[in-house]
Amino acid sequence: MIELPTLDNQRIKKPSWLKVKLPIGENYRNVRKLVDEYKLHTICESGSCPNMGECWGEGTATFMILGNTCTRSCSFCAVATGRNSEYDKDEPMRVAEAIKLMNVKHAVITSVNRDGLPDKGAYVWAETIRKVKELSPGTTMETLIPDFISHWDLLYQVIDEKPEVVSHNMETIKRLYRKVRPQAKYERSLEQIQKTKDRGRRTKSGVMLGLGETKEEVLEVMQDLVNNGCDVITLGQYLQPTKMHLAVERFVTPDEFDFYKVEGQKMGFNFVESGPLVRSSYHAERHI
Repeated sequence: MIELPTLDNQRIKKPSWLKVKLPIGENYRNVRKLVDEYKLHTICESGSCPNMGECWGEGTATFMILGNTCTRSCSFCAVATGRNSEYDKDEPMRVAEAIKLMNVKHAVITSVNRDGLPDKGAYVWAETIRKVKELSPGTTMETLIPDFISHWDLLYQVIDEKPEVVSHNMETIKRLYRKVRPQAKYERSLEQIQKTKDRGRRTKSGVMLGLGETKEEVLEVMQDLVNNGCDVITLGQYLQPTKMHLAVERFVTPDEFDFYKVEGQKMGFNFVESGPLVRSSYHAERHI
């Protein structure tokens, strides 16, 4: 068994294994141009993802629909919080056109939460999937979707468009939910994953480490996910985006991430992506 180190809540210097690639190269510039030209949002930028340089350099990006302002105020997330009563009905076509121009083989699409909308954004979600399939029939998709506040009819409206992978992130362990995700519910997210699996879709979820969880609590959320029909799990290191967000409690070592990978495989996950720089959309093409 791995003994987890205990660290205080001071700002901790990043270890050597958290080095990231700088955003350079022709592919990066091409993606940057398309994102700007089509007025698209990406979680790569809005979420301050450390892998943006690597992914954009390989010509891939995770598109974020329904704007870049979220109705929720999760204490780990760099996306802006606010309310907006409207949405852009032309956005699905712009996203689909960009994916076609990029010749993307596997597209990852996510969104902010739009709890204030009557349909919680389900129409734009479903229409985006339809448009991508229409313009790029050979492109497979992963959709990283909100919980729709338990409006399961809206969930079915989206996943019945049959994206190849449907992802919904747990983000953290049960004990920390109120602190990390104050407007979400642990059991609701598990229920969504189970309902998605029951609908015949390939399911996926992600968990951040380094927020004060214990080894036993990590294994607990992993087992809960397996028990609720989750096929793929990603585990990565939480990184504090600004001083206004939760501080990093500790940096999880690569050996510990390897431990969770082995344990996840034993539990029955079809695929376990586990490492310090892993994010939910990192190497998503492997998870299909």
